[in-house]
Amino acid sequence: MARYVDGFIVAIPTHNVEAYRKLARKAGKVWMEYGALEYVECIADDVKPGKLTSFPQSVKLKADETVAFSWIVYKSRKHRDTVNKKVMADPRIAAMDPKTMPFDAKRMIFGGFKSIVEL
Repeated sequence: MARYVDGFIVAIPTHNVEAYRKLARKAGKVWMEYGALEYVECIADDVKPGKLTSFPQSVKLKADETVAFSWIVYKSRKHRDTVNKKVMADPRIAAMDPKTMPFDAKRMIFGGFKSIVEL
C-alpha cells in the first residue's frame, strides 16, 4: 500500500533542542490523534556539510545550531489533507505562535511526497 509522507528539515539552536523535543512531542500527539500513521522527529548525529548540498547547507545552519529531520506518514494525500485540516484547527496547535518557536521557521524546508518503494 503506497502511503504519503510530509517531510521537514529545520535548524534548531542547540540550546533549544529540549524545548523543540517538548514541542514536537505535543504536536506529534495531536497529529496521531487525528489519524497520522506515524510521526517521527530526529536530531542530527552524523550530518556533515557537503561540497554542493547537504542538510546543514539546506537550512543555512549556524555554528550554534543543529538539524532536525522529521516526517509524518499518512494513508494518502487526501488523508494528509483531512488530518492537517483538523490539526490546524485544534486549539493546541492554533495557539502556537511562530515567533516563539524554538527554531527558525523561516528556514524550514517541507513538502509532501508519494511513496514509490516500501519494503
